Amino acid sequence: MELIATATFGLEAVIKRELQALGYTDLKVTDGKITFKADKEDIPKANLWLRAADRILLKLGEFEARSFNELFEKTKALPWENWISREGKFTVNGKSVKSQLFSISDCQAIVKKAVVEKLKEKYAEEWFPETGPEFTIQVSLLKDVATLTIDTSGKGLHKRGYRQEAVEAPLKETLAAAMINLSYWNKNRVLLDPFCGSGTIPIEAALRGRNIAPGLNRKFASEEWPTLDKALWKEARVEALNAIDHHTPIHIMASDIEPKAISTAKENAIQAGVEDCIHFSAQPLDQLQIHKKYGVVITNPPYGERIGDRSEISRLYKTMGHILRKAPTWSVYVLTPEEKFESLYGARAHRKRKLYNGNIKVDFYQYYGKRPPRN
Repeated sequence: MELIATATFGLEAVIKRELQALGYTDLKVTDGKITFKADKEDIPKANLWLRAADRILLKLGEFEARSFNELFEKTKALPWENWISREGKFTVNGKSVKSQLFSISDCQAIVKKAVVEKLKEKYAEEWFPETGPEFTIQVSLLKDVATLTIDTSGKGLHKRGYRQEAVEAPLKETLAAAMINLSYWNKNRVLLDPFCGSGTIPIEAALRGRNIAPGLNRKFASEEWPTLDKALWKEARVEALNAIDHHTPIHIMASDIEPKAISTAKENAIQAGVEDCIHFSAQPLDQLQIHKKYGVVITNPPYGERIGDRSEISRLYKTMGHILRKAPTWSVYVLTPEEKFESLYGARAHRKRKLYNGNIKVDFYQYYGKRPPRN
């Protein structure tokens, strides 16, 4: 069968590398998704381990559909009975881009009817109570090609389960994980986030450093499916627990000007089980001191939508540049929508990557410091 890892714009290559690291080789990358060949045991594996993906979808079929009758018949022909149980509660979501079948509500209704008709044949029932586990079906039409999937994740994969409370404008966990993936940080180097907020970046780094599967502390929709053996989930979780690195020392520093944010970040780190990896401190940026010779800064500083005062933003970015440019052996990675960031920071980035933080278009500025000598 095929699974689809959905991606925020700009992160497709990051998720492709994650899948390759997990051992998957037959990958197809398109805008917003990576399709890969899989077995049933890969449903829990992908959900537990992918750090930057949004969801894992089970692909039921793909076909041309230029009429509602064609959509109905080809949808009905798919093996829905292999997955949806008699008591299954299922909803249908839809989207249509550059297709003759542009009425999303009609497409959703037709797919729902087709699935019901197929299940009637399987279970010899005329009515289904829909009181059981959830199956969220998506019909996606692009240029008259329909892709039918079932969501195996439930809540988005950014819902790790450790965020008990959030400060204003939090960074999505999946985007924070992608920023770390795009950097040169590894568990043997110091990491610093001087604008840590609720602690998303340092916590995601600690999870990666400890090799903790990001989905280990949450539940997924497909865990409740009777058609997916619960033993597969148990085996995947045991394997993930056994893979945790409890021994390598992790050195992460996180600070923020707001004491309340630091308190929240500490609680989140405890929930994630990585509080021993992170040193939190409440301090303003201008009191930041860098003592280690080599390290990595990964941060999402406040910007216009979060502060509102342009002059304050300018001062903040200039101060950041004044402090961090004094440490040429440190690599610096900054996510911000500020188009004048480089001039305010005082240096042109070695690389700039376009991303999205929610609906906000942002740039990921990358400054490469000198590499530490090899042992």
